[in-house]
Amino acid sequence: MSTASVPLPNWINYALIPLINLILAFLVSGLVVWIIGEDPYEALKLMLAGALGRGEGIGFTLFYATNFIFTGLSVAVAYHAGLFNIGSEGQAYLGGLGAALVALSLDHYVPWYVTMPLAICAAALFGAAGAAIPAWLQAKRNSHIVITTIMFNYIISSLMNYVLVHVLIVPGKMAPETRTFLEGGQLPKLDWLMAMFGLKLGPAPLNVSFLIALVMCVLVWVLIWRTKLGYEMRTLGISRSVAAYAGIPYVKIVIITMLISGGLAGMMALNPVMGASARLQVEFVSGAGFVGIAVSLMGRNHPIGIVLAAILFGVLYQGGAELSFDMPTITRDMIMVIQGLVILFAGALEYMFRPTIVRIYQQIVKA
Repeated sequence: MSTASVPLPNWINYALIPLINLILAFLVSGLVVWIIGEDPYEALKLMLAGALGRGEGIGFTLFYATNFIFTGLSVAVAYHAGLFNIGSEGQAYLGGLGAALVALSLDHYVPWYVTMPLAICAAALFGAAGAAIPAWLQAKRNSHIVITTIMFNYIISSLMNYVLVHVLIVPGKMAPETRTFLEGGQLPKLDWLMAMFGLKLGPAPLNVSFLIALVMCVLVWVLIWRTKLGYEMRTLGISRSVAAYAGIPYVKIVIITMLISGGLAGMMALNPVMGASARLQVEFVSGAGFVGIAVSLMGRNHPIGIVLAAILFGVLYQGGAELSFDMPTITRDMIMVIQGLVILFAGALEYMFRPTIVRIYQQIVKA
């Protein structure tokens, strides 16, 4: 029997194996830091202090984590149905257009708490629209979802560039971006939440989209493990032939799953578009769709794991920025190397230690 199919306790699958992979990633990263002549321990202290040492750093960490929660959930929902959605980047980009159109239309007339639910719906609908054609091609033409979603990242990017340059750009300005939203189109910051813990948020753009992301985690958990649709999705993800034997409609489930996945990715745009910059800009997603793949894999496609993995990557992003400032030898490119190592060991090589752990566990059980 393959070690991948050997059942292990949840604390091993969801805690021990990811922890071992993470430790190895940081050990290799520390070796890289040592090779360039810096103290790995000091670098780790600076990174953690920059990300978690004060209110502003925590605010930035959770701001980045919010993006990764949305895109991680997007990847996880598709993964449970046996689909690998690589298009969260483009779907989030398109979701930004939906949120921006709502903000531009309503910010003169209504407060943010009226604009917000409409913007959530618009971002989700536009994100779902970005996943609709790849979903149909997979369901009806058996075109591989990985290929079509990658292609649509580029198609959506080109479309958004055209819209920003020729349609939504502010007359007389060179920057391809919309006007700044008024207060009715902006999501408020979470100063009050940080104040509850005696911290000051400062200039960090942490906003209510973080709370929306947590709500989506709960809803995704309910969907996947407490509904008939979630059961059908998981059955399809285990075996298409078993799903067909059980009477589960393949085309329907694939399309619905991808629409939900795209909608979650689209909602990621609320954070940078209506929360941080209060306007729609070029390439605001900044790779969060691709990081979401690693977040989902590292979090074992479970909402709780995704939240923890997203916070880890938030620490890497914010702490890495502080580290490159305090240790000029460690450039931004070096930070990218460290992030890449975490993705490599926690994502691509997540089962590297599993055979050894399975053997040890079986020996302990037999004993």
